Amino acid sequence: MEKENLNANYFVSLAPHIRSKDTVQKIMLDVIIALIPALLGAIYFFGIRALFLTIVCAFSCLASEYCYQKLAKKPTQVHDLSAIVTGILIAFNLPYDFPYWMAIFGCVFSIIVVKECFGGIGFNFMNPALAARIVLMASWAKEMTAYINYDTIAQATVDGMVEATPLQVIKAGNFESLPPLMDMFTGKIYGVIGETSAALLLLGGLYLIVRNVINWRIPVFYILTTAVFLPILGVPFNIIPYEILGGGLFLGAFFMATDYTTSPGNNRGKIIFAIGCGIITAVIRTKASLPEGVSYSICLMNVATPLIDRLTKTEAYGEVQNK
Repeated sequence: MEKENLNANYFVSLAPHIRSKDTVQKIMLDVIIALIPALLGAIYFFGIRALFLTIVCAFSCLASEYCYQKLAKKPTQVHDLSAIVTGILIAFNLPYDFPYWMAIFGCVFSIIVVKECFGGIGFNFMNPALAARIVLMASWAKEMTAYINYDTIAQATVDGMVEATPLQVIKAGNFESLPPLMDMFTGKIYGVIGETSAALLLLGGLYLIVRNVINWRIPVFYILTTAVFLPILGVPFNIIPYEILGGGLFLGAFFMATDYTTSPGNNRGKIIFAIGCGIITAVIRTKASLPEGVSYSICLMNVATPLIDRLTKTEAYGEVQNK
């Protein structure tokens, strides 16, 4: 009897002996909670269609994952909420009036091609939401860059006037046309529905850091590196705040560059990864024809993550020495 009690209380397993109550579902639920402020801001600035677009994307990703796993006779994992997070992030990367069917195409591509065909959650080689954005940009560039003036959305006789984003204004050199910095911080600017309010994205990002869902090193080093290299590459110092608050830098730094699967596993690797993202973002914004570079920079560093992990891996304690 004593031996049975001993076996019941002790478990023998290989190191490292780490126990955690965290589950994929709990982590994804925290991410959804962190995205709610930005979603509410999108509804406030762009109207109820921002909510409908987000629901369509979330449902499309969920349905794509469920159908694929059923057809492939794999265990269904839709309950882990990762597909919903992907759907929300895809919607956040789309303009207000982006056609629903195009959005659905991007969602199906992200889940089936980028995620499930590589083995499902934990095996995708790049962030599925960013992969969807890149594919949609390559397929329907006009629709992906048609940023509607929210002041005309509510007018029944006007479909909406297309306006330039702050980064497009900077790219054109029309610095005098930039909106007030406070508008950029709060979100009263043109762009995709989920990237406009730096304040609400920052709020969600801080929530994830406090909850230990993400590591602070990636967003902090990513944003700081971008801020340092932009003036080195010729951006005037007084324009740097507009570059930081504009575009998808906060959305990418807090919610997509920090993806567990596609970012390095150790702290040194995370810093290298974040610095690489920042440098590539700054180079694309200043030297390429595109005004934005967050999506491409994160995806490029996603591909480099296995190499970074290999170069920054730590030595194991207690290795057997060959005599």
